[in-house]
Amino acid sequence: MGSATPATREGATARRGGRGRSAVVAALMLSMALAALDATIVSTAVPQIVGDLGGFSVFSWLFSGYLLAVTVTLPVYGKLSDTFGRKPVLVAGAAVFLLGSLLCAGAWDMGALIAFRVVQGLGGGALQGTVQTLAADLYPLKERPRIQARLSTVWAVSAVAGPGLGGVLAAYAGWRWIFLVNLPIGAVALWLVVRHLHEPARERAARVRVDWAGALAVFACGGVLLTALVQGGVAWPWLSAPSLALAGTGLALAGAVVWVERRAAEPIIPGWVWRRRTIAAVNLALGALGLLMVAPSVFLPTYAQSVLGLGPATAGLVLCVWTLTWSASAALSQHVYRRIGFRDTALLGIGLGALILFAFPFLPYPGSWWQPMLLMLLLGGALGLFQLPLMIGVQSTVGWSERGTTTASVLFCRQTGQTVGASVFGAVANGVLAARLGGAGDLESVTRALAAGTAPETTRRAIAAAVHAVYLGAAGAAALAFVVLLVVAPRRFPVRPE
Repeated sequence: MGSATPATREGATARRGGRGRSAVVAALMLSMALAALDATIVSTAVPQIVGDLGGFSVFSWLFSGYLLAVTVTLPVYGKLSDTFGRKPVLVAGAAVFLLGSLLCAGAWDMGALIAFRVVQGLGGGALQGTVQTLAADLYPLKERPRIQARLSTVWAVSAVAGPGLGGVLAAYAGWRWIFLVNLPIGAVALWLVVRHLHEPARERAARVRVDWAGALAVFACGGVLLTALVQGGVAWPWLSAPSLALAGTGLALAGAVVWVERRAAEPIIPGWVWRRRTIAAVNLALGALGLLMVAPSVFLPTYAQSVLGLGPATAGLVLCVWTLTWSASAALSQHVYRRIGFRDTALLGIGLGALILFAFPFLPYPGSWWQPMLLMLLLGGALGLFQLPLMIGVQSTVGWSERGTTTASVLFCRQTGQTVGASVFGAVANGVLAARLGGAGDLESVTRALAAGTAPETTRRAIAAAVHAVYLGAAGAAALAFVVLLVVAPRRFPVRPE
């Protein structure tokens, strides 16, 4: 890579303090806000978008298309940032994201809007992965909780403010402003990065080898398999020809990825990501985190409205409280892991999280709003102790030249876990509903009937049972993460000296 050692490069980056580093941190927070807001701000504007453009039958691809593009590009951007540096990758990703936002604002029909959301996602993958990597580059280990706490706060604020901001813009300015508002925020972030982020010079080999074949194979394999998971049981039955064709194609492409990557000089997904115990354990544990997060984020609002009888705004409040305790406990987790280590802190957090998720099905029926809200407050606190120590710990076990790939692999596994969780838990919920109601049925149609006042009390109880089953599955995912960390992860992470 270069004549400077990884420690020298990291030290130079960490010593760059003062106004310059503060400006870069502000840019990272703005970039993270773009990615975080995009996950929530569009949802409340769907009625206005469908009313203007049509395409109700495919509007779910506004979210699925973006998610797929973000997920499959994460490993590619991680490797590129290790090869060419963080700055060019972040600048290019932000530019693509802003271009996608501008195109989305000018979309003329639903097909065009979905395509432009994919363009947004191609840039969003660079934002998510590179921001997290730069956060570790800028600060030494003892100071990393500070920047990670700020980024966690950005996510928390975005989760709370995104739906409301989207609704206000859609109602008073038009849904196109949901995308146009990204432009000034992104422009400021880009200017700060270009002006203030100066990475240490590194010598490169005369000819940089980029594994473009591996990047294409990873993109194709991830896109096909995630499409099968996202659309299976929704657009077509699980055992239908489209599902089987996508699954078969995805498995064939997975074999192609392994074949290409084993022969590449600089693979996009290098084998050491899975051969090193610490990285493999964190990947699997945070993949389980993505899986279990689906239960509250997707199914709790339905439970709050259909079972507890709350309005949409109050139901959103029941959910969003976990982001507050999550970010608070993440900021305080350094005081725990400095005493007992990264792994044991994460074990404490996910162990408590499993117990809290397991307690949800034992709430009284129909219960009161404060009961699930209390559990969500506790769950956020537990998961803050789990996620942040693992992220900081795994980033601290690698040098500069491997940090982008490592961070991207962790985020990729978490995103994939969320996609798998949405499919698996959706199937679980629909299966319980069908069994309880004595026939075919899905959660969406049943909740619509309940909202219209055309469903009996047995339907409300069936929805409660379905959500309870999902939470038991989420508790199982948390228990799996606990076992993985206990068995696979070393008790003390092999932290590199700084």
